[in-house]
Formats: sequence, C-alpha cells, structure tokens
Amino acid sequence: MAYVVLTVWGVTLARVPSALLRMGTERIPLRSVPGLRFAKLLGTGDGRTFTLRDADPRHWGLLTVWESAERAEAFGHSGTHRRWNDIASERLEITMSPLSSRGRWARTEPFGSPSPRKMADDAQVASITRARLRPSRAMSFWRAVPPVSAELSTVSGLRLALGIGEAPIGLQGTFSLWESSSALKEFAYRRAGHVDVVRRTEPERWYTEELFARFEVHSVRGTLGSFRPGPVPGAPAPSADPDLRSSGRQEK
Repeated sequence: MAYVVLTVWGVTLARVPSALLRMGTERIPLRSVPGLRFAKLLGTGDGRTFTLRDADPRHWGLLTVWESAERAEAFGHSGTHRRWNDIASERLEITMSPLSSRGRWARTEPFGSPSPRKMADDAQVASITRARLRPSRAMSFWRAVPPVSAELSTVSGLRLALGIGEAPIGLQGTFSLWESSSALKEFAYRRAGHVDVVRRTEPERWYTEELFARFEVHSVRGTLGSFRPGPVPGAPAPSADPDLRSSGRQEK
C-alpha cells in the first residue's frame, strides 16, 4: 500500500524569494530518493476561484508517495526537508494511505489502485483532486467554481481546505481534510453546487486530465495559519513540529 505525505511550509514575505529558489532547485534531488514513487512540489492558494487571485506566496507544499512509511520517515531527515525548514516559519505535515483513486496525474496513477477498505464512522479522511484545465474551456470552468466554493465554506465537517497546484493556472487541485467520511460524502454527493459541477465535467470537457483520490489519515502534525489540528482517532495526539520548534522559528 502506498504511503502518502503532504507537507506545507509557511514562510514570511522576506523568505518568498528563497521559497521560489527551493521550488526551482529541489526537483533534482527528488529524482533519486530511495523508495519515492511520486513527488510534486506545489504552490498553494485558497482555491476559491482557481485563478491567480487565489495564489498564496507564503505557503508551499510537497506531495510525496512512498513504497513504505519507513522510507517516508527517513526522507524527513533529508536535505530537502532541512533546506525548507531553514526558511520556514511554520509547517504542517499530514500522512495518509489511499482508500480510492480514480484518474491520472502527469500521465501516471500516483496512488495506485487501492483495495476497498471499510473505515470507522469517526475516522478522519482526506481528499485530493487535481486537474489539467483545457485552455479553451477555462472560462466555462471558472464560471462554475464560485457556487462550489460558497458551499465548501459553510459545509459541516470540513477541517481544512487548500488549493494546490504545479502552476498558478491550468494545473490545479485541492486538498481537503474532513472529520469523517460521511461529512465528505455529504459534500460530494448531496451539495447542489458540487453535484452540478460533477455532472457537467464530462460534457463540458473542462479537463485534459483529472484525478480524484480519498485517503485514510494517519497523522496531522504542525500548523498552517490559524489551523491547529485536533487528535486523529486511534493515532498519537498531535504535537508541535519538533524540527521548527527546536530552531525557535515555529509561529506562536
């Protein structure tokens, strides 16, 4: 089973140039990490419009998919993490395993084809969506986004929503963290705005590539702006990020 880690670093405005440098140079060392199946350095945003207005230059992410949790843990002590931690003022890290995955990302299936597993009703889950937007259909897509964003801002059970992407426009996605799988299903299948977008996706031909995946959440550690994680059922209590805490740079 694949082991998935999403790490998001927060930087001050003065450190934004350093973050852009990291985005440009860290791809090379990622190509030869043992056990690493898939990796993407990501920009972030609030995901309200999927345009440049959403972009957040103070937060940057790294999504990695591993052959084992041990390989992922070892990478946490790598030069890539040290260099990002050196410029970061906060960090959020979420570890997961895929429950389902449909579609492709960069012509691959990064999360494989996980076997169905039954989750406890109160188990936290996460989802990742990612799409390559067809330029000729961009305006139609952007007009469809606001109702979904409005619903997402009021839906019950959502703990965190984040826009993610390899580029500010065209290669974009979302990460969301939910209190339970039932809360995620309520939004995905019963909210009118989201249901309408799902229904229109194929006939409108918005994307040249798309992916939707759900995950069991193992741990949530660190902070992201005002987000402070609560406990993950069955997992150790969340703690402050020790790497940033030891350097005295973690936000209070």
